[in-house]
Amino acid sequence: MEPGERKRLSSASLEGDPREENKLKRGISQDLTSSPKLDRYKIARQLTEKAIKEKKIFAIYGHYPVIRATLRRKGWVEKKFHFLPKVIPNADDDSAGVTEHKCAEGKENQEVALEKTDDIHDVMSRLVKNEMPYFLWTIKRDVIDYHSLSCDQMLNHYGKTASFTTKIGLCVSMRSLPWYVQANPDSFFPRCYGLCTESEKQEFLDDFRRTVASSILKWVVSHQNHGRGKPSSRGEACDTGPGNKKASENAESKLKGLSGQLVDAACKVCQAYLGQLEHEDIDVSEDASKDLTEDEWRDLTQQYYSLIHGDAFISNSRNHFSQCQALLNKIASVNPQTDIDGLRNIWIIKPAAKSRGRDIVCMNRVEEILELVAADPLSAKDNKWVVQKYIETPLLIYDTKFDIRQWFLVTDWNPLTIWFYKESYLRFSTQRFSLENLDSAIHLCNNSIQRHLRNDKDRSPLLPYHNMWTSTRFREYLQKRGRGAAWAGVIYPAMKRAIANTMRAAQDRVEPRRNSFELYGADFILGRDFQPWLIEINSSPTMHASTPVTAQLCAQVQEDTIKVVVDRKVDRNCDIGNFELLWRQPAVELPPFHGSDLCVEGVSVRRAKKQMPPIPNVNFPSSLLDVQPLKVRCPSAMPNPALGPPHTALQQDSKLKDARVLPGTFPVPLRRSADRSCQVQSANAEAGGKIEFPTRDFQHIDRKAPKAGLTKAESGRHPGANTPSEHPLPSVLPSVKTAEGAPFQPPKPPGNSAAACARPSPGSAGGCLLLVLQGKAGVWGPGRELVLMWALA
Repeated sequence: MEPGERKRLSSASLEGDPREENKLKRGISQDLTSSPKLDRYKIARQLTEKAIKEKKIFAIYGHYPVIRATLRRKGWVEKKFHFLPKVIPNADDDSAGVTEHKCAEGKENQEVALEKTDDIHDVMSRLVKNEMPYFLWTIKRDVIDYHSLSCDQMLNHYGKTASFTTKIGLCVSMRSLPWYVQANPDSFFPRCYGLCTESEKQEFLDDFRRTVASSILKWVVSHQNHGRGKPSSRGEACDTGPGNKKASENAESKLKGLSGQLVDAACKVCQAYLGQLEHEDIDVSEDASKDLTEDEWRDLTQQYYSLIHGDAFISNSRNHFSQCQALLNKIASVNPQTDIDGLRNIWIIKPAAKSRGRDIVCMNRVEEILELVAADPLSAKDNKWVVQKYIETPLLIYDTKFDIRQWFLVTDWNPLTIWFYKESYLRFSTQRFSLENLDSAIHLCNNSIQRHLRNDKDRSPLLPYHNMWTSTRFREYLQKRGRGAAWAGVIYPAMKRAIANTMRAAQDRVEPRRNSFELYGADFILGRDFQPWLIEINSSPTMHASTPVTAQLCAQVQEDTIKVVVDRKVDRNCDIGNFELLWRQPAVELPPFHGSDLCVEGVSVRRAKKQMPPIPNVNFPSSLLDVQPLKVRCPSAMPNPALGPPHTALQQDSKLKDARVLPGTFPVPLRRSADRSCQVQSANAEAGGKIEFPTRDFQHIDRKAPKAGLTKAESGRHPGANTPSEHPLPSVLPSVKTAEGAPFQPPKPPGNSAAACARPSPGSAGGCLLLVLQGKAGVWGPGRELVLMWALA
């Protein structure tokens, strides 16, 4: 162990206790070979106990020496992994790659094995081998069981981030961006298509053909402006002196001349494209909306190839200059990617889920692109290929292409919290830029590709040999050329907007975890107008110190990440290094849930088994007509204090013990079925006094015993002459007889009795007795009324 590291460890481990701190300083500062083993073990145990008490146990899988040293300086103790996790291929890791990390991990394990066993950190690691780590930093999320972590454990990964860390995921996510953010993805992300379905292939084919038409218009305008039939690969004007002009004319005399019909067809396609943007094709059939037939498109594309590759030219192209210039101005006003399209219609084909520039190729012929995808039978199933428009007009530094690696940190997804790093670095290609050669060594700036190549001899010597610049060095370069305001005014704020918009669009697809965080690396390419274009976003960006630039910045960003995710949890005002808060979404409070509060109001309606004739001239007591609708509360609802305590109904029903009923005798004890019930429906009571009763079997049960009996009741009133005759009521209930065996006669109700009798019709075989009683609690339910109808023989 280095003496300086021991000093930092001791100072960060026992803050607030000067005596223990001085003691540990004296113990650690001594040479470990001459110190007694007991003292070293005592120091390690004290530091370990303090770390366990403060929950400062961490574990690392991967080659991250900066993270390890930073946490140790803050008093954390490492619990080392004692297993080799299964590495899942084709993951969305960055240029460090699984292979590189496996080699680095093996090298690190060898270094650990060579260390002395009495090293104090090794002793501390053995002391916490049975403790749970509270901070985990791994190269991949799949190294550990993501869902088995407790809420106290921090992890440097989120789940389901493929919506923006894979090429196909970012392609799909950008299409849904307008639903989340009022921004146009075409303004910062080159248009992209997944070649996994026939519809996607057709969309790409239509885009390729539109770009062919607009490129023909650009050729006409460029030829008129530069006075040449073949523009340079860099889009720059060349010397048009008398000698060169004569040589150009001689060269054109040997080329194939194309008629102006090619320009007319290209203008027709561009006008139709502008009409589609204005929705002028809504009422036009699909066949009529097609600009050209397939044969016409095939001929147009082949003529375009000859024109762009310098095998042909358009005669009298100046006659179409005004029309072409006007159409290009209209297209540029609605399509922000008109400038980056260039003239050659180059597209870059990428594997959907691979990284480090593997299997990426550049092509400019649509038939070759479709053949590449069709040759892979698994591409449609696995979404293997995506095609993206190549930026043909990038900003060059000394005629060399470069891209920018920009870091950002996400510490929460709900609310979304993004931290943007102020420093970044540039990665240069080893070859001079040229559109004549589509080799990946020229057009891809990934360090995993360029590190295996030698710098071109024709490249400018002003570029660094390691092919990297810091953003500070780039700002100095811009300042010397009078464009110092481009970084702070255009590049830096545009990169921040692109990252914020992309994360907001992908927020709903990511699996959030409260105590997680993740550091991402975004790749940008600048256009010649300094506009940054987002290419891809990488999880687990490389932290390997491959160059002096990465050795400085990668170590710095790791230390600052620990400051944000560890130190800031304790002190909100602590130093966070070069990170700045880019976006913090306002928290959305969910409405509180109090359980279900359901209520059903009304009266039940039941259909009678058998239709019965209405009973006229029936007078009902006021207690029957004043029945309130039944109100039933859901058992899971909140209790209603207005109803009072539950025992109130029992107290009311207890009055039935003294209630008077008509005497009578049942021949046999009757039992009421448990699944039968009777309810009074006040809605059946009409103003005319008629009511229809459903045919139900009504039986009475007393709590104690049936009443002694019912006395004979005689009908003292007879119907008058005007009384309409009624049909005898059907016998729907069992016949009731007295103890002597005589038929039961309806009694004459007293003045305020609880019974009302309807007179039988003359000549009828029997009479009707309408009896209204107050139900008993526990039998008929509290607050309910019971209607009994007896059919007498």
